[in-house]
Amino acid sequence: MSQARIPITDTGFTRSDLTYDVVSVWDGAFFRLEEHLARFERNCQRLRLQLPHDRAAVRNILIELIEASELREAYVEMICTRGPSVNGSRDPRTFANCFYAFAIPYVWILKPEDADVGMAAVIARTARRIPPGSVDPTVKNFHWGDLTKGLFEAYDRGADQALLLDYAGNLTEGPGYNVFAVVERRLLTPSTGVLEGITRRTILELAAAEELETRETQVSEQDVRRATELFATSTAGGVMPITRLDGQPVGDGTVGTVTRRLRDLYWAAHVSGPFVTRVLPELRADTGASPWATSNVSKA
Repeated sequence: MSQARIPITDTGFTRSDLTYDVVSVWDGAFFRLEEHLARFERNCQRLRLQLPHDRAAVRNILIELIEASELREAYVEMICTRGPSVNGSRDPRTFANCFYAFAIPYVWILKPEDADVGMAAVIARTARRIPPGSVDPTVKNFHWGDLTKGLFEAYDRGADQALLLDYAGNLTEGPGYNVFAVVERRLLTPSTGVLEGITRRTILELAAAEELETRETQVSEQDVRRATELFATSTAGGVMPITRLDGQPVGDGTVGTVTRRLRDLYWAAHVSGPFVTRVLPELRADTGASPWATSNVSKA
């Protein structure tokens, strides 16, 4: 990684003109690789980026990264940028689009040792989420000015994370994660102004299989404040409980039963089944996939 290079004139760097996706590897196997590849390809099309490789080639590149690095738990990112201008042109149709990919050890927003404590979050007051009419949140992007501003506010207020509202006062998402709220025994998650996360989709599917009432809907600030459970979802950590909001406990201040159940089901889905694309030999067949039940050892 220390030797990786990109052209300094790449507009992915100078203008944040790009899209990207991140897929996890757990115990030597990709999780929902095909869904990540499909979203990446679709988002390139939405931004009118010409991906230099077809889906099969991108899949092979990602697999080769894991084979070469031997990382058993990894965070694998693929990026397509508008690329450098050709002969100084400002016409984006003339740029040479570029593809990059890398694998690093698995990234945790909430570390496993803190899983039973949970995260402390604030509802940001100094930042609102960029409107979808300006930047489409369903296309993964690096436009993090609002999210970073929210994070600094959270730190200033003694918290770890920030939840951003839209300009109508409804919940959207946090820096790199979707948000779920348990309100009156219903599992709610924002339907607009958010990335349609793969982990989010997994939780909606698992909740439906458990016959939990789920709704993708507008979630007001009042809904968030009266929730008995809150949790975030991301490829970088899975299901992550939020146990304090604006300095006050969420529910009784502990990880709730719905959050625990969905978290366990999420990691169990990493062991085998249709979501798993194995690259390295399995090591955890006897111990399960839960990161707090087994050691998390990767070869860098």
